[in-house]
Amino acid sequence: MRTESRVTRKQVGIRDVAAAAGVSVTTVSHVLNDTPHTRTSEETRTRVKEAAANLGYKPNRLARGLRTQASGMVGLITEEIAITPYAGRIIQGAQEAAAERGLTLAIINSALNPAPDIEPQLLRALMDRQADGFIYATVYHDEVVVPEEMHASPAVLIGARDRDGDIPSVMPDERAGAASVVDMLLAAGHKRIAYAATSVDVPATRGRIAGYRERMIAAGRFEDRLVVEAEAEASGGYRAAMALLNHGAAPPQRPTALFCYNDRMAMGAYRAAAELGLSIPRDLSIVGFDDQAPIPYSLYPELTTVALPHYEMGAWAVETLSALVEGKGEYRLLGAHSTLLACPIVHRGSVAPPAAT
Repeated sequence: MRTESRVTRKQVGIRDVAAAAGVSVTTVSHVLNDTPHTRTSEETRTRVKEAAANLGYKPNRLARGLRTQASGMVGLITEEIAITPYAGRIIQGAQEAAAERGLTLAIINSALNPAPDIEPQLLRALMDRQADGFIYATVYHDEVVVPEEMHASPAVLIGARDRDGDIPSVMPDERAGAASVVDMLLAAGHKRIAYAATSVDVPATRGRIAGYRERMIAAGRFEDRLVVEAEAEASGGYRAAMALLNHGAAPPQRPTALFCYNDRMAMGAYRAAAELGLSIPRDLSIVGFDDQAPIPYSLYPELTTVALPHYEMGAWAVETLSALVEGKGEYRLLGAHSTLLACPIVHRGSVAPPAAT
């Protein structure tokens, strides 16, 4: 009986070539795919090609086909955003931008991944359909580990940054959005502006508290006791508001304006104000964040809040990806820093100048 000995040979990937050549995987992709409008020296190009030859690297047929046989299809992989209140606007922005360019948008929904990495099998599913490029939308991650397939093909990220700083990305400018709320309340005459915060460690938490602190410090109005943390739900907003409003303490000690981390917390703050006999906005102005339907217009008075640019991020992603597929985008510049889109204030009825005391 003959026993066959099989040796499994590890397939050489683009990351192996990058390590051997001492360059980024994006540089390897640009060199091996002859990507236009890149600033790669001849010495680097030679080093990359020699490393690829020495390692026996063979380009992925499907990934390489993205450069040479445009299918008119782009893939949008969503990290559980397809079941969140915000997903519709991202998808709508992407679909309308795709339609304007004669592109078809293929959508795949993935499970929320607690680890900051992207599942390559989802990308391969789109590659099998000959997608020209990829858009990956995440929920919370600051940075993600991008698989080789996204380095070898045109790709952009929504809501996260590539850890290597190579893939273009777009995120809401939460910091500036929060700062604009403080500016608005200061301009309305408020001096004691409290913040109902949360401790959940996500980019939104850090950006919003940073914007609030910076503007309050610049105005000489920041006090630690004006910030109370609670869970980012209506119940947390209620508890934070009760603590901040000091159980009915009269002005000038009591805040005349309350900025809430999100609309759900603002909903709880409305309840606290009612229990304390405070009229909104006569006695207390309240501002939320997210513009999460149907909360703002389900409250009375309707909630002034900050809108996240979901539609705009979806449209930006398709526009940018389309330019990259056509060789018109500059990966190095776009990937170095995330593009931040404005978070505008949606003015409704919950803000007014403070009552005279």
